[in-house]
Amino acid sequence: MPEKASVTAQDAATTCACQKVRMAARAVTRAYDEALRPVGLRSTQFTVLVAASVADGIPLNRLATMLGLERTTLTRSLTGIEKEGLIKVQSVDGRTRNVVLTQRGADRLDRALPLWDQAQQKLHGRLGEQGWSTLHDSLTKLTEAA
Repeated sequence: MPEKASVTAQDAATTCACQKVRMAARAVTRAYDEALRPVGLRSTQFTVLVAASVADGIPLNRLATMLGLERTTLTRSLTGIEKEGLIKVQSVDGRTRNVVLTQRGADRLDRALPLWDQAQQKLHGRLGEQGWSTLHDSLTKLTEAA
């Protein structure tokens, strides 16, 4: 069996996929958060409102899976937008709770969508059509590989 080459801290500093993805995620999150600031939303909150709107109510477990979050983390994240009256968490039965968009949440989402689209188009424009397509394909593959 061939000897394994030793890995250096320099290798880790320059080639770590985890670090690169986290840096990119923070930069993209900052851009979308800045775009959504005029309507008082963060990108994470926007995503919840979109999911609740599209699904016309979505079970907490399914929403957590869709967002790649632990259910307890999602529950803590919902507290602020629930207090603002943008969503309701309703018990469907003894075990299932759905996240439902309120009218106030739908109104806020309507105001946020054009701002989100501006951020999306700006990023798309900076990457170009090929870069945009490659990004989406690569992120999907990365998510599946991890």
